[in-house]
Amino acid sequence: MICRFTVSAVYRKLLMYPIVILGLVFSQFALAQDNVGEDSTIVYPASYFTEYAPITAQDMLDRIPGQESGVPRGGGGGPPGGFGGNPSAGGRGLGSGDGGTEILINGKRTAGKNNQTSGLLDRISADQVREIQIIRGTSGELDVRGSGQVINVVLFEELASNSIAYEISTARSYDKRYEPSGSVSFTGQSGAFNYVLSAVSQSRYNFTHNSENSILADFLPNDRVVEKVARDNRRNELSMNLGYDFSDRSSLRFNALIGTNDSPSEVDRYTTDLRSSPPVLSIEREDNPNDQDRWEIGADYELTLDNGDRFKILGISNEDASDRITQRYTVNGSDEDLILFLNLDSTTRERIVRTSYTTDIIGGQDIEFGIERAQTILDSGLLLGLPTAGTPSSSVGGLVPQPINNANSSVEEIRYEPFVIHNWQISPRLSLESTLVYESSEITQSGDVSNQRDFDFVKPKFDLRYDITPSWQVRGSIERIVNQLSFADFVASNDEQDTDSNTQAGNAQLRQQTQWKYTFNTEYRLPDDVGVLSAEIYYADHQDVIDRVDVSPSDTNLQSANGNIGDGWELVGNLNASIRMGMIGLPNLLVNTSLNLQDSEVTDPFLDIERRFRFYQRGRFTLTFRHDIPEWRTNWGMQYFDRVDGGMFQYDVDDIEFTVGEPRVNFFAEYVDTRGLTYRLDLGALTNGSQCRRRTRFVGRTVDNMLEEIESRCSETGREVSFAINGTF
Repeated sequence: MICRFTVSAVYRKLLMYPIVILGLVFSQFALAQDNVGEDSTIVYPASYFTEYAPITAQDMLDRIPGQESGVPRGGGGGPPGGFGGNPSAGGRGLGSGDGGTEILINGKRTAGKNNQTSGLLDRISADQVREIQIIRGTSGELDVRGSGQVINVVLFEELASNSIAYEISTARSYDKRYEPSGSVSFTGQSGAFNYVLSAVSQSRYNFTHNSENSILADFLPNDRVVEKVARDNRRNELSMNLGYDFSDRSSLRFNALIGTNDSPSEVDRYTTDLRSSPPVLSIEREDNPNDQDRWEIGADYELTLDNGDRFKILGISNEDASDRITQRYTVNGSDEDLILFLNLDSTTRERIVRTSYTTDIIGGQDIEFGIERAQTILDSGLLLGLPTAGTPSSSVGGLVPQPINNANSSVEEIRYEPFVIHNWQISPRLSLESTLVYESSEITQSGDVSNQRDFDFVKPKFDLRYDITPSWQVRGSIERIVNQLSFADFVASNDEQDTDSNTQAGNAQLRQQTQWKYTFNTEYRLPDDVGVLSAEIYYADHQDVIDRVDVSPSDTNLQSANGNIGDGWELVGNLNASIRMGMIGLPNLLVNTSLNLQDSEVTDPFLDIERRFRFYQRGRFTLTFRHDIPEWRTNWGMQYFDRVDGGMFQYDVDDIEFTVGEPRVNFFAEYVDTRGLTYRLDLGALTNGSQCRRRTRFVGRTVDNMLEEIESRCSETGREVSFAINGTF
């Protein structure tokens, strides 16, 4: 509860001062802002984007202040290793908005989880877009609830047209390998029928160079390890998004996806034993197939009755099957000996049905009620083979099978969520959305471990929004969130992060992490489309935090698994600005910047100390810009991502990890020729993006404080180069 709030005065100042300063800035702008009407929805017609010569709907969205993703199209992104954990994310259920941005097409979302609406934007031709709406209010007519804002891409309805969009590209990796990629999509409509058909073959090949040095407890050198890891990740997908309007009151949408996401890897590992004189070099090689197949189908139907009431039903079914093998060999000249065989075979299936009915009650108010049912199933099997005494088996590559606790299990959850959502337009400027969800679930595990548990949660939410002016909005919300469980934590799995540990234990007693989250944010859209300023602060009170716990079967066989470690809190502040630089004569230069500062606290189960959540960063800073030069048919830009290092720890039963990283800088440039072809160059990780980890190992448990070894490891992916050509016809 709030009374547990004990964050330091330093963080209170760091997080609160920027909010106050922005509030003063907003008020000055508001005094000079003309009243442009009571509707806070911002509309960008197709004509707004003409000078930029966009090819896709995503190109159009990237030109809107506050909507630039900052992620290069060449497959790069933020800093390697990401920004750290975000325990406030991950609400369950299709109706659980996360407070971020939702994307709709013609006011409708895609009935899918893998095949999402956001992925459609790269497949929709720009000439099919009539306008893009930024919806900042709440309404019972929206197809999503609980979002910070909604992006609605409105397509032309009266045109019977077809369009083909395509892209071909090649990327050069750190080890000078070139990998081609390509995609093609066919979009169009004929009367009441609209469709998007697409095929993608995208290479995500990456080469990583790892170097590690370790010292023993006497601080003398132990060994030096150099790894070269090549991961040949390729995503191949076929997808379709179909829609049919039976009338202006009745519509059906159908979506399907089938694909593979294989990512085999090869590892060359060179270990120099520095305790020997002279040092002794040993070589290991890994050949690790990783096959992944997945599919998904989804459909939703909507009917508006004569009295204006609305009925919706949505269904999704998907499957994700993965077969991951690790084969480790010792290399001695031309001879190789298999010393490790690991096979993790898992299949996850989901089946979700959600239905609702919305009706107007009294003036300015409507209510939606319905129910969602979800079934999630994980079937997992783990095999381990080692060159020990016993009977060899072909199932583990000719090695000797090893016993593993909880290696073969099936986990199933059946979840029901009846819900009621009340939307009240209190005044033209003030709206309140109130949600009450009751979640009832049963989790059953069978196989090596048998267990069954029932859970019940009441999840209220209140979202209040006030438009001080049509351009300046403030918002506050209170909600209870039940985080989504990872079923992989229930069963034993392979350990890809530690070569000294082959497997990780599962935890059949895992419970959902929950939280009460209190949020305040404000957004101001500057006059004349100059830009957007926003600020947010939230406090989350967490229960049953998921982190590592001790599940050791004995003092000589130490093991840990993800488990619930108690309560904790989290405080986060975010500042964002997206500005067109017309004040320096460059109105087509769009600069986006964001600053995040955060802190958290939980009691560590191993050391009984107060610390941050696992791998929880202290903050991050992002700066991106895009400069369009229409007269040259050119645009270019850069992205800069950096973490506030110093807080990313993981505490475990017998070691402690600490992670830091260099910032990442990306560059891109695009040219659109007179035929509408776009040529794009992406340069990623210009700073080399080195990420480093220090792992301190202990003899016995961490709490015994008997130092065994300190490992210092750094990873580099090198600079990335890609070139792409895309167009439509």
